[in-house]
Amino acid sequence: MFIDVVPNGRSAPAVLLRESFREGRKVHKRTIANLSQMPPALIDGLRALLAGGAVVGGADQALEIRRSLPHGHVAAALGMMRKLEIPRLLGRRGSRERDLAVALIAGRVIAPGSKLSTLRGLNPETATSSLGGILELGVIEEREIYAALDWLGAQQRRIERQFAKRHLRDGTLVLYDVSSSYLEGRHCELAHHGYSRDHRPDRPQIVYGLLCDREGRPVAVEVFEGNTADPATISAQVEKLKRRFHLERVVLVGDRGMITTARIRETIKPAGLDWISCLRAGQIQDLAEGPLQMSLFDERDIAAITSPDYPGERLIACRNAALASERRRKREALLAATETELARIRDATRRKRAPLHGEAAIGLAVGAVINKRKMAKHFDLTITASSFDFQRNAASIAREAALDGIYVIRTSVSAEVMSETEAVSAYKDLSRVERAFRTLKSVDLAIRPVHHWLSPRVRAHVFLCMMAYYVEWHLRDALKPLLFQDHDRPGAEAERPSPVAPAAISPAADRKRGRRRNDQNLPISSFTDLMAHLATQTLNTAALPKAPNATFTTLANPTPLQTAAFALIGIDPMRVQ
Repeated sequence: MFIDVVPNGRSAPAVLLRESFREGRKVHKRTIANLSQMPPALIDGLRALLAGGAVVGGADQALEIRRSLPHGHVAAALGMMRKLEIPRLLGRRGSRERDLAVALIAGRVIAPGSKLSTLRGLNPETATSSLGGILELGVIEEREIYAALDWLGAQQRRIERQFAKRHLRDGTLVLYDVSSSYLEGRHCELAHHGYSRDHRPDRPQIVYGLLCDREGRPVAVEVFEGNTADPATISAQVEKLKRRFHLERVVLVGDRGMITTARIRETIKPAGLDWISCLRAGQIQDLAEGPLQMSLFDERDIAAITSPDYPGERLIACRNAALASERRRKREALLAATETELARIRDATRRKRAPLHGEAAIGLAVGAVINKRKMAKHFDLTITASSFDFQRNAASIAREAALDGIYVIRTSVSAEVMSETEAVSAYKDLSRVERAFRTLKSVDLAIRPVHHWLSPRVRAHVFLCMMAYYVEWHLRDALKPLLFQDHDRPGAEAERPSPVAPAAISPAADRKRGRRRNDQNLPISSFTDLMAHLATQTLNTAALPKAPNATFTTLANPTPLQTAAFALIGIDPMRVQ
């Protein structure tokens, strides 16, 4: 925003209030108000105000603030979206649907909520931020929001192909995992009862699988019916990677419940893809009776083994001492809690008044206890018509304890292509997909509750949340020096003696977490709190008393933390207008 004096021939020069804006690579000027009729003193005061100064004068000369809207977080989200060329990805030609889709994605980043709450936050009369004004959306009708969501869903396949071109290459690692979220209502065709990761078995749900690159950056998402088993989603991902993304050589990384022996044999191998996964507990127990010996870990925590049960595959056994200690603690706690409840049942069979009798009745009570914590294998039970007793099965407990902290990576990738430590690191990178699910489900993006009933609209809603997470991922990555996140990954890896060992933090991250300030003495916070602080930089609509119809906008001066954040993102909040 600046004051421009334009020569006007023999007449007095025109004094114009202008702002500059960019369209593509060209910078243009736009006239906001003609100040030619204002007194020179007022013009000088306004020029000083726009330069960051303060104007002191009488009441008739004071600026009138017509409206003040939170803007800094909007500038951060829109600035990052433009850097990532999200508007161009949505559609090369400008349209009402595209502008509203941009608003929906940005709104999900800055203030996730229902579509109706987003609508209220965008409309001029009830605006809660500068987002609607910056995008020049004007008054929005309810049907337009849902039409824009449907339009965005129709662009999903094309946008995911563009993300794959950006972030996936032949031979790259692709991380894949599945989660679920419950729905409101019972009329959606996708809604079914299934294994609820939200611990809401009373609600029907949807299942969705997320494909990410190795850094955890989302590339594609797919929604399945709520009763779909995790391994059943693999074939759709293989089809996506091979036919839609045209990738010939990909290493698919998934957990042991996802990439099963059956999926490897029937889906992954025939497609010519490689994989990295992990063995189940029972499979590890079988190996313990053969090639998996404790002496393998005398000097290292990683050991390569072979087994005829897994022909053509590499098995990499790992032992994590910290994980072993945690599993011992947890097992003892579960055993003790189960013993306490079993003791109550035993006492109930021995009481004098209304004792618990009958093998069926006792068995039902005992079954409910031992199945609740999956401790049946560790107890020997004696049930008769009038008594009950129990004791720990020491042999079973010892057999399980011998494998505490041990897990076995299975992969088809040869040692020439990927070393043992690299394979272990690749599998542990799945934690980044889990972090994505936490962000999608939490207050950050709030994928749930899902209020839509139409299947295409539910899919579009999930894709909208993935797009918002794509923007947030890049914002988090840029703002790491101001967050609790570790911003020195090489330093953290140097502190870690082995990929099997617990994750370490870099010295720089340790310093800033201890002081709650970074090396530049700026306070650090969570991403949510930092975005809330950015929002305190307001966009103010002002007018002069002698020209009430000539309004203009000006930004509040940024705080040092806001200045640092915008510098890290690489944007000027004044230009994101």
